[in-house]
Amino acid sequence: MASHPARERRSRLPRWLLGSALLIALAVAVGFALRPPSVPPEGTPVDAKFVDVTDRAGIRFRHVSGAGQKLLPETMGAGVAVLDFDRDGRPDLFFVNGRLWPGDTNSAFGRATQALYRNRGDGTFEDVTAASGLDIPLYGMGVAVADYDNDGWPDVFITAIGGSRLFRNVGGTRFEDVTVPAGLDESKWPNESAVAFARRADPISFPSSAAWLDYDGDGRLDLFVCHYVTWSPAHDLGVAAVLPGGRRAYVPPQQFPGAQCQLLHNVDGTRFEDVSATAGVLVTEPGNPARPVGKALGVVVCDPDGDGWPDVIVANDTVRNFFFHNQAGPTGGRVFQEAGLFAGLAYADGRPRGGMGIDAGEIAPGALTVVVANFTHEPNSLFRLRKPNPILFTDVAAEAGLGHPSQRPMKFGAVFFDFDRDGRLDLFTANGHLEPDIGMAQPGQTHAQPGQLFWNTGRPRETFVPLKNATGGDLFPPMVGRGCAYLDYDGDGKLDLVVTENGGRARLFRNETPDDNGWVRLVLVGDGRTNRDAIGAEVTVFAGGTVQRRYVTPSHGYLSQCESAVYFGLGPTADVDRVAVRWPGRDVNTQEWQNISGRATYRLSQDSPGAVRLDR
Repeated sequence: MASHPARERRSRLPRWLLGSALLIALAVAVGFALRPPSVPPEGTPVDAKFVDVTDRAGIRFRHVSGAGQKLLPETMGAGVAVLDFDRDGRPDLFFVNGRLWPGDTNSAFGRATQALYRNRGDGTFEDVTAASGLDIPLYGMGVAVADYDNDGWPDVFITAIGGSRLFRNVGGTRFEDVTVPAGLDESKWPNESAVAFARRADPISFPSSAAWLDYDGDGRLDLFVCHYVTWSPAHDLGVAAVLPGGRRAYVPPQQFPGAQCQLLHNVDGTRFEDVSATAGVLVTEPGNPARPVGKALGVVVCDPDGDGWPDVIVANDTVRNFFFHNQAGPTGGRVFQEAGLFAGLAYADGRPRGGMGIDAGEIAPGALTVVVANFTHEPNSLFRLRKPNPILFTDVAAEAGLGHPSQRPMKFGAVFFDFDRDGRLDLFTANGHLEPDIGMAQPGQTHAQPGQLFWNTGRPRETFVPLKNATGGDLFPPMVGRGCAYLDYDGDGKLDLVVTENGGRARLFRNETPDDNGWVRLVLVGDGRTNRDAIGAEVTVFAGGTVQRRYVTPSHGYLSQCESAVYFGLGPTADVDRVAVRWPGRDVNTQEWQNISGRATYRLSQDSPGAVRLDR
């Protein structure tokens, strides 16, 4: 029998409403991470400049969260994806939207749907949602884009409360819903009154981020899907989470059971099979196989041991992070072993944090590093690879200068990217609190918060320096930031940023940083032995005596996906001496190209020895 929300369970004060005395105590306890940088970096950071061009670019998307009842999903979404859906060489934008809860007839929002914006190539976008077939109502959370059927057109997977959906790209003109024929569960959105929905005690699926990968090297892309908590409206409304003064607050994740991640194996290019149990991605509490551990929000795919097989790192909220190590199965095939504790990725300081977004990249030559964007009053985690075999990471956030500046904000999206093209990966985080009325409990905290840009100094210590604008103010306006992604939308060779806002307008920020550095942009194409998107490839660029390496995985940060093309800043170097690509798959092979000019985009095809220069 469904429980009534009036039958409340008690909750401790939500974690984001901790009193100031306790926060001071926590600061003392982890004081090593709170000290501001004391050593000035070598050189002077560039005068970073990002300009809000949202209106000028014609982007009108506004996220609908259905907020009003203080149900947890309201404050968690949503993501954004960069894709070239029509293959014209220009990055387009897909925005994930929520919807109103059942029984809510608030007409102010109209009919909330997902949104697809086509890049016109003149600095503006046009809304092509209706013509694309993506004008559907979903309580969407995240998005992952890839060519799962290897037909040359990028397809779209949307994680959504109550049931995720897969849309196949039909020739770059429209998308068709193939969720059911692809063998993916399609839960129906409850069509019921507000009272009936509030009393619903049966769990409703709560997926978050997702990532495409070819975990078994068969040339077909599989799908890893994070799930946050086991959630139902009755359980949520039955927890007494209150603000000072008695107003309801959002219920913290500690009050919900965990949920399992999923691994969906691409069987034949048209159909998927859930292999979560046999492939080793189900994680339960010791002695209690019915109780999942995970509360997953972010996922990144990388290859720390360099064996050519993709591994998966998951950012969990209030429980330990996961590291799924890809290994040979005992009877053949590939399986994952969860080894976060052994790899040093489970905890940053011996206790779980509130992990949201996650990304991985080499912040210095050979220094693979994983960043996890954590909860307010918790610094970002910065795990640096110390040994590839056996894999071992250590948290270097404090010594890298990231601890103190990232302590106060609530971080969600996190992406490594080279905004000034100096050949070093910088870091951006999208920030914003969960609780609109947080100021009632924590004076000085705000719901909307500015994003943060950290410049990579190139030093082994004090690696990252937070940047301000020319007058010493914040580079970005306050937003209730969630997802973020980088792209070069106008083809000027500088990486721009798109950031989503929970319950508000998405923003496009044009990179107008003054620099004269070189760059190269590479579009990889697999030949069938490798998935067409070349996800899982390792790209190494040799230029001017420096070496840079990137791993092709477009899912980054929180609920979002960046441009799939691989981008390298070259600093003062004009041209590239050599590019080496280690293609993914069961038969690992490396291909090289030489004498590639800078300040251009090239297509590197597995079935062709020549690099093709592309006009944008």
